[in-house]
Amino acid sequence: MKPTGTDPRILSLAAEVAKSPEQNVPVILLKLKEIINNTPLGSSELKKIKQDIYCYDLIQYCLLVLSQDCSRIQGGWTTVSQLTQILSHCCVGLEPGEDAEEFYNELLPSAAENFLVLGRRLQTCFINAAKGEEKDALLHFFEVVTDSLFWLLGGHVQLIQNVLKSDHFLRLLQTDNVQIGSMVMTLLQNILQINSGDLLRIEGKILHSILDEVVFKLLSTPSPVIRGTATKLLLLMAESHQEILILLRLSACYKGLRSLLNKQEPGTEFSQELGQLIGFLSPKACQEVKDQKQHKAACLIQAYWKGFQTRKRLKKLPSAVITLQRSFRSKRTKMLMKLSRQKEEEDHRLQLQIQRQRAMRLSREIRLNMLEIVHPGQVEKHNREIEEKSALIIQKHWKGYRERKNFRQQRPSLTEYKAAVILQRATLKFLAKCRKKKKLLAPWPGLREVTDARRIELKQQVDDYIRRHPGSQISDVTSRELHSQAQERLQRYFMGRALEERSQQHREALMAQISTNIEQLMKAPSLKEAEGKDPELFLSRSRPVAAKAKQAHLTTLKHIQAPWWKKLGEEAGDDIDIPKDELSVELGTLFIGGTKPP
Repeated sequence: MKPTGTDPRILSLAAEVAKSPEQNVPVILLKLKEIINNTPLGSSELKKIKQDIYCYDLIQYCLLVLSQDCSRIQGGWTTVSQLTQILSHCCVGLEPGEDAEEFYNELLPSAAENFLVLGRRLQTCFINAAKGEEKDALLHFFEVVTDSLFWLLGGHVQLIQNVLKSDHFLRLLQTDNVQIGSMVMTLLQNILQINSGDLLRIEGKILHSILDEVVFKLLSTPSPVIRGTATKLLLLMAESHQEILILLRLSACYKGLRSLLNKQEPGTEFSQELGQLIGFLSPKACQEVKDQKQHKAACLIQAYWKGFQTRKRLKKLPSAVITLQRSFRSKRTKMLMKLSRQKEEEDHRLQLQIQRQRAMRLSREIRLNMLEIVHPGQVEKHNREIEEKSALIIQKHWKGYRERKNFRQQRPSLTEYKAAVILQRATLKFLAKCRKKKKLLAPWPGLREVTDARRIELKQQVDDYIRRHPGSQISDVTSRELHSQAQERLQRYFMGRALEERSQQHREALMAQISTNIEQLMKAPSLKEAEGKDPELFLSRSRPVAAKAKQAHLTTLKHIQAPWWKKLGEEAGDDIDIPKDELSVELGTLFIGGTKPP
């Protein structure tokens, strides 16, 4: 959606870009620089102009121009460098509005990548250039591109990670040229000063590549400018991140780095930074760094633990208050119940005391009334009877109290007695089971040796049993007859079993044949679909059966071809009822429909 109140300069510029040919677009876009420079920095008017430029896709046009070949652009590297400045100034401080996701996720990363690609192209042109003036111009353009990239990264810090991950940036850092290498390392130093945290978010392989290149330039480059910049950059990395310092000190890739740094020439411009770096790489400093890291880790763990405990207590505070209130209320309720119970007991005791006093008064009144009624000569007798009754009542109550007391005293012993009886019963059952199991699992002791006296005794018992139970005696002739009868019956049984097996096999064969015929009939095609050889499968080898089938077929056809008045009363789904007389044929004793004709 196009914004309202658009600057007329932006409208005319957008219309001119849309109508002009492609080769004139870069020169027309340079007019944006004049519009931006004439507007005060930080003003709302400048923000509005940047929004209008973005809404009319002029920033996208700049990106398209930067992605083209510079030799085809009118004005060459001069136009391209000015367009990079315009693009970086337009993107910084821009509020895209509804298209924020597209702006931050697509346009800005594409712009940073185009700047790096332009830097690579300028680096190649600078290396291949022969004239000094041309090299100076290309170096100036390269400086403009790096400044534009730094300006863009300063306004959008999230792009730093994309730049550090880019292969083009690593290739720029790996150049052997002193001037370009110094500019790239200065750019990296400025980037890390903006936000050094992104250096640890990149992959370990890329981080190692950057560190390797910086260390290589520090140790192997003769240029003091490159060495100084590399020293400052390495010192900045070590000061910013303890992980990088530990990596430089303990990693096998950088073993001996401190000794090589000690061999560097003293008295240079960067000797102070070099001394600081050597001090950082010393074992004592490394141990201090480790101690600081451990101290920070311990403090962090303590902070997390204390925070967890505090949150846990705060979370439990409502339940603790509720528990405290509940316990206080329950205690107060118990105290009130105890006081009410004491009051009830006191009232009950007072009532009993009053009842006893009333009963004593009533009994005294009754005694006085009885004394008035009784004859004076019978008073002593009456008193003795009352005393005896009172004594009996006292004895009864005393005996009941004594027996109850004895019973309460004997109750634990009775309980122990019952428990002992139960334990004894269970123990006896267990022992009986053990004895029974032991008898079952005990090995057979074998036969005991029989003495002569025992043999005589056993023989006498056997003789007495035989004498008391005489057996039936059979003659030899009878036994032979029984043997011959048994042999005959056994032979008949075996003969009958063989016949039964043959008949069973015959029945099974007939059943198999019937099932096969049924299966063939079920799978048989209809008469319309039948071919020449299909009916031959259903021809019978029995002549009576074939004749009967043919006769039944002719009869069915005859019934079907009968006039309509003979078929009155028949329905479409009814079976054809054919008289048996029409189906009869002189074929001997042939079964038809389950009946046998006489």
